[in-house]
Amino acid sequence: ARHKNRPYALDYLKLMCDDFFELHGDRAFGDDHAIVAGPATLGDQTVMFVCHQKGRDPKEMQYRNLGMPHPEGYRKAYRIMEQAEKFAMPLVSLIDTSGAFPGLEDEERGQAESIAANLYLMSRLRVPIVGVVIGEGGSGGALAISIVDRLLMLEHSVYTVASPETAAIIMWRDASFAPQAAEAMRISARELKSLDLIDDLIPEPVGGAHRDPQLAANNLKAALIQQLADLKNVPQTDLLE
Repeated sequence: ARHKNRPYALDYLKLMCDDFFELHGDRAFGDDHAIVAGPATLGDQTVMFVCHQKGRDPKEMQYRNLGMPHPEGYRKAYRIMEQAEKFAMPLVSLIDTSGAFPGLEDEERGQAESIAANLYLMSRLRVPIVGVVIGEGGSGGALAISIVDRLLMLEHSVYTVASPETAAIIMWRDASFAPQAAEAMRISARELKSLDLIDDLIPEPVGGAHRDPQLAANNLKAALIQQLADLKNVPQTDLLE
């Protein structure tokens, strides 16, 4: 899930869509590069994407803040999700973060409120929503774009209430117990599917998505198109309920 060569959201968008158009800014404070969002054509329909984005080299990691959004990132996501509803576009979220950024300035700018606002908005959006954990889905930082009608996970991704390191510090006061915490929390895609906490698994190439990004993207695209087609047949009132 954390492999340095694993495809990130922008990689999948490039491989799945021809015309992704990125939208920027929260119209209040700034533009957070850990959240990437905008419309694109997926198959034969226009879809609004809201995604976490990590970086590979040190410069990009700094630019993307290691994929950990600030409040303005979640407020940008909020604005884009409202646009999706306004223009009747299905919404797709690609989830890949270790968590929201825990800095003091972020708390002062309303990190908790910005996440809570997204949870409330997504629970009442009047468009179909599909979420996919493509790598690491950690804590409230992942949940903020995870209130969806269908939640999928790539085969080797993880989704958890807290990162194994954080859980180990809480439970054992020692981050070295992270492997035991990960096993106890049952954070793998297969375990979560067996618990019915997610709707489906998306297979990856043998050895992981980084071995064949195009095949991984093809599998992801097929799953998204199928889920969105299924959701079209569900009455809007049922989706909201």
